[in-house]
Amino acid sequence: MNDVKKQTIEKNIPTWFTILLATACGIIVANLYYAQPIVGAISSTIGLSASSSGFIVTLTQIGYVVGLLFIVPLGDIVENRRLIVLSLLFTAVALAITAVSKQAMLFLAASFVIGLGSVATQVLVPFASYLATDSSRGRVVGNVMSGLLLGIMLSRPLSSLAADFFGWHAVFAMSAIAVFILAIVLLKVLPTRKPSTDTNYAVLLSSMWHLLRTTPILRRRAAYHACVFASFSLFWTTVPQLLSSPAFHFSQKGIAVFALVGVAGAVAAPLAGRLADRGLTRPATGIALLIVVISLLLPLIVQTSSPIGIAVLVVSSLLLDAGVSANLVFGQRALFSLSPEIRSRLNGLFMAIFFFGGAIGSAIGGWAYAVGGWNTALWIGIAFPIVAILYFSTEKK
Repeated sequence: MNDVKKQTIEKNIPTWFTILLATACGIIVANLYYAQPIVGAISSTIGLSASSSGFIVTLTQIGYVVGLLFIVPLGDIVENRRLIVLSLLFTAVALAITAVSKQAMLFLAASFVIGLGSVATQVLVPFASYLATDSSRGRVVGNVMSGLLLGIMLSRPLSSLAADFFGWHAVFAMSAIAVFILAIVLLKVLPTRKPSTDTNYAVLLSSMWHLLRTTPILRRRAAYHACVFASFSLFWTTVPQLLSSPAFHFSQKGIAVFALVGVAGAVAAPLAGRLADRGLTRPATGIALLIVVISLLLPLIVQTSSPIGIAVLVVSSLLLDAGVSANLVFGQRALFSLSPEIRSRLNGLFMAIFFFGGAIGSAIGGWAYAVGGWNTALWIGIAFPIVAILYFSTEKK
């Protein structure tokens, strides 16, 4: 894309371009979660024991965190379009390998690469913020992030349904094709973006600790979202177990439909972006954190296996997804208002920290549900956003 075309996009990002970036983020990030609802079927095919099946998801997540810390910062020194396309091509190859693999070691190695390459989403989001004007940056980031959040929320039910109809191999095969096509499309339509800094890679990595120490907004926003994402992960780890229990008797398809309904909460992302553009980030953040608390209090207050109980769980999931979606956009909008030269590093640190919070939430959720049941899991889930609210109360106006 020539410089004139690039300047036109920077001045006023077309709707189709924003939709493309949002779709791209959704397609890519979904790869982190496809395996979660079908781990049992995968394990039996590749010869993994039940006790080792968790490695399938864990290695993908580890790959993603490694990519956030060591690949995403390259967005500050490497031409962005090339970095995105190469990451997607590696991801497509790894997905193709998982689709045909029958050996545990090969599948697990490919899972790690899938996580590593999927950080292309976190190069795309700062890329979108770079193209947007200051007055529209929140709206653009919110719209793009809604695609990413939809990818997270849709991945599990879509994977479960696709595996039910076509087998789990088809899930990865279809994703490999989608990611490859996406790489070609982005190669054609993305403008080139060569960062102005000439910092070498070693200095770049060493600067990340300095950024964490000297950027209070990064520490705050990462802490807020680590807490709410821990609650999000805890809820979506445990609610399928509740729904499949004797209290509700949901089938796998029923659980998939429940997850699909919760996707509507992602509409909060673009709305949050517009609020941020109006300078309402701080009060809106407090509301978002409070919504997360309320979302987990509701199923504690109303406990019944009747249709009313199911309706309460649906409302709870919608509020939770909305609160988490909005808070994520507020955090990234605040970070992307800082110097363009450090946005990729800031985003990598931000995502790595809150993703770690999500991993903690998943682990504690599974343990809490096994030891104390649904109520125990919910109380722990509520504790996370309360900690965030207490920290938020110390933020200066």
